[in-house]
Amino acid sequence: MNFVAFERAKQGTGASRRLRNSGRTPGIVYGGSAEPVAIELDHNALWHALKKEAFHSSVLDMELGGQTSKVLLRDVQYHPYKQQVQHIDFQRVDARTRMNLKVPLHYKGEEESDAVKLDQNLIAHVMTELEVNCLPSDLPEFIEVDLSGLKKNGTVTVKDIKLPRGVRFVSHGKPNPVLVSATTPVAEPDEAELAAAAAAAAAEPAKGKGKKK
Repeated sequence: MNFVAFERAKQGTGASRRLRNSGRTPGIVYGGSAEPVAIELDHNALWHALKKEAFHSSVLDMELGGQTSKVLLRDVQYHPYKQQVQHIDFQRVDARTRMNLKVPLHYKGEEESDAVKLDQNLIAHVMTELEVNCLPSDLPEFIEVDLSGLKKNGTVTVKDIKLPRGVRFVSHGKPNPVLVSATTPVAEPDEAELAAAAAAAAAEPAKGKGKKK
């Protein structure tokens, strides 16, 4: 994905507020051998771009001052109640340097699995994204996880999936976390059983009143 940014001449709280009031969003791009650069972006274009998953998890082409460079989205600050982006950060990408980034997980096939079809298990997506380490050229937009082989009360872990070539999982001390779990739903009590239990409970105090000391 590509987007256009412009160098921001004025900085500071007042300048940023005026910028937002004019339909622009202040930001910064940093990293690499170059100095950090204050930038501004068209707010409406940015707002629509942020709704796309790829804008958060892909290497982006940023056009700035007639030159295009590779960047990653690193931070977004939203207004607490307005539909407004307050500030945005991008990091320059070095094509030869490995990087860490969280990639979305796309699940498929759970409706065809034995866990769902035969055993009516409930499927819980424990993780919706995975932190990986790779070169920018190897970064996947998302990682697809096939759940069609999931069995009754089974799980799918990181070691059960095949990562794209050149991509490594960043464990943070958890070498094999669970991505998905299947569980048997808890059976709800029958209405007749509940009514009988309620009647029995109501009858107990009545029996106690009939006894003489």
